[in-house]
Amino acid sequence: MIPYLEKRAEHSQAMVYASPFIALCLTLLAGTLLFSLLGKNPLQALYAFFVAPLTSAYGWAELGVKAAPLVLIGAALSIGFRAGVWNIGAEGQLTLGAICGGSVALWFYEVDSVFVLPLMMASGVLGGMLWASIPALLKTRFNANEILTSLMLTYVAALLLSLLVHGPLRDPDGFNFPESRIFSDSAMLPILWSGTRLHLGALFALAAVAGIWLLLSRTLIGFQVKVIGQAPAAGSHAGFSVNRIVWFALLLGGGMAGLAGLFEVAGPIGQLLPSISPGYGFTAIIVAFVGRLHPLGSLFAGLLIALSYLGGENAQIALNLPIAVTGVFQGMLLFFLLACDVLIRFRIRIRPVPGLRHG
Repeated sequence: MIPYLEKRAEHSQAMVYASPFIALCLTLLAGTLLFSLLGKNPLQALYAFFVAPLTSAYGWAELGVKAAPLVLIGAALSIGFRAGVWNIGAEGQLTLGAICGGSVALWFYEVDSVFVLPLMMASGVLGGMLWASIPALLKTRFNANEILTSLMLTYVAALLLSLLVHGPLRDPDGFNFPESRIFSDSAMLPILWSGTRLHLGALFALAAVAGIWLLLSRTLIGFQVKVIGQAPAAGSHAGFSVNRIVWFALLLGGGMAGLAGLFEVAGPIGQLLPSISPGYGFTAIIVAFVGRLHPLGSLFAGLLIALSYLGGENAQIALNLPIAVTGVFQGMLLFFLLACDVLIRFRIRIRPVPGLRHG
């Protein structure tokens, strides 16, 4: 007998929105098994991973710090994914935004002005958009696959950052360490919660969620994104430009990723380092899908994934678990979500093996 998938004539829309919660429950069950295999008390481990980080005001503030870039990038990527534009290179666009915005901070190192930070933010956005424009051009001009081009550019961006902090942007007083100068006070994000690291970027993430929701629900280009994503041929017949949507989706995702990169170096890090992100650009893809490609869903998914980062760090300290547990939980969540989506749209059927006689 051979199992196969048969497409359902109709699928439940309620189950589409319920699937992230089902996937989360399955992830917790799998996590319980994982902790047991590692020789840890499952209840104690789950508490350390999901509850303990939120038992203090500082923990809640850190949740906002880690969620801000995830929400910012995830909400923007959801626009492209809805349109069938697969920007997988947000990590590289984040890196370019950090490079461009950080370079402005270093250029105006001795300038104490309120205009430095806005200029850094504009440079970060433009840097991310510039990096995203490369796969956009290759896609619309040569029909190159944007998944491959955007992903490969991520590694180019990482190498460029390494080159700069080992060379032109290296701190002259840093004892030859590969890092830039610490940014001046005028180049740092204002702190929203005294005694914590929660910065202005969290408010920008909330504003991005609201702005993208309005764009999708109240504008013509948002309508075009939905139509082209669901039926490209119908969009073309309606006079909608597919190439325009490709450019729009990639530039929006790149700009928001670049801004997130600037927020990292002008916020928690405070300088340029060889590595400025634990993989926020890649993890934001999970955020977009767990959030059902909806900006408001990306907000809650971003908070959940941010909690996994905090939980992984806390479990490493409290239970001596490897930090890789964070990636395992994120991977399991995406795996179970995709599995749920498959079963929502398809049913499993069994058919006999051809040529095999029974009885």
